Amino acid sequence: MDSVSFSERQIADCLTEKLKSLGFTVTEDEAGKIYGGNAGNLYGFLKGTLPGKPVLLSAHMDTVQPGIGKKAIFTQEGMITSHGDTVLGADDLAGIVEILEAVRFLQRNRLPHRDVEILFPIGEEAYIKGTNVFDFKKIRAKEAYVLDMSGKVGKAAVQAPSIISFEVEIQGRAAHAGFEPQRGIHAISIMSKAIARIPQGRREDGTTFNIGTICGGEAVNIVPEICRCTGEIRSYDHQAAIACMEQTKQIFMESACEVGAHCSVEHHVNAVAYQIDKDASVVKRFERSCKVLGIEPELVTTFGGSDNNNFVRHGIQGVVLSCGMFRVHSTKEYALIEELKKGAALVAELIR
Repeated sequence: MDSVSFSERQIADCLTEKLKSLGFTVTEDEAGKIYGGNAGNLYGFLKGTLPGKPVLLSAHMDTVQPGIGKKAIFTQEGMITSHGDTVLGADDLAGIVEILEAVRFLQRNRLPHRDVEILFPIGEEAYIKGTNVFDFKKIRAKEAYVLDMSGKVGKAAVQAPSIISFEVEIQGRAAHAGFEPQRGIHAISIMSKAIARIPQGRREDGTTFNIGTICGGEAVNIVPEICRCTGEIRSYDHQAAIACMEQTKQIFMESACEVGAHCSVEHHVNAVAYQIDKDASVVKRFERSCKVLGIEPELVTTFGGSDNNNFVRHGIQGVVLSCGMFRVHSTKEYALIEELKKGAALVAELIR
C-alpha cells in the first residue's frame, strides 16, 4: 500500500480493521486535517489479563518518497525488497507487522499479557508531525517501545538528538548587471559570505550543522535580489542546538546589515533531545526479554529523530528498537523475514 507522508488513508483503514479484529478499541484523531493530509493518528487499546500499567507500542504509518507504486518482492534467501523504483516501506511497516504478529501470537496461544496501547502515527518522516499534535492525555502507559530503527533485532536506542531546521532569506536589491551593477545589492554574494563563516559538518561539541539547499537569482544579467537557503542542526544537548541556531541567525543578520540588505530567519524545533537511564525499567525489561529469547541486547545511541522524542517530552519513558529493516530511505531498502520473526517474538515478550 502506498502511504507517503500525509497520504496514509489506505493503510490507516487497513490497520483500523486489523486492530479491531484483534479486540482493540480504535480511535483516529484529526491530525491529517492540520497538515492537509487524508488520515489521522491511530490509537488502539487492548485490555490485558495481567496487572500493572499498559505498555505502549508504536510504529509510524508513512514512508518517504519515492513511495508510489510500491511492490514487495520475496526472495528465496528470505529477503523482502522493492522492485527497485521505490522504497520498500519496511520503514516503518517492519515495526507495524511485528506489533500485530506479537498480539496475534499471544491470542492464539492464550498467553496472559498486560494492557496494550498502540499508536500508529502519521507524518513521522516529515519531522514527527503526527505526534506533534497528538493528545497525549489519551495515553495511560508510562513506558514505550518504538519500533523504528534499522538493523538486526536486539538493539535499543536510549539517546537521540534535538533537531532544528531553518530557512534564511536575504533580500538585496536588483539592478542591471551590465549597465549599473553598483546600484544593486547582491543577495547571493551576501548569503555565500555568511555561509562561509559557519563551520559545516560535525563540531567539537558533537553538534552537526548543514546547509542543505540554496537558491536565488532570476537571470545572468540581473544582480540577484533574493537568495534563500535551508539547513539543519542536530545535537544531543538541546541547549547547544538552540545556541547554535541563535549564533547562525546572528551571522546571517550581521552579513546582511553590513551592506544594507534585509534578512529573515525562521527556525523550527522538530525534536527535543533525550537520554534514558540504562537502569530504567523500560530498558531492563528490554534486556530481560532479549535474554529469554537468546538475543544479545545492545544499548545504542542514534542521531536520528523518531516519535519517541515526543513520547519522552510528554513524560513517557521510551526506547527505539531495531526491527530488521536495512538501507532505509533508499530504493535499495530491504527486510529480512527471520528478523521480522525475531522482532515479533521480542514484542510479545515485552507485552508479557
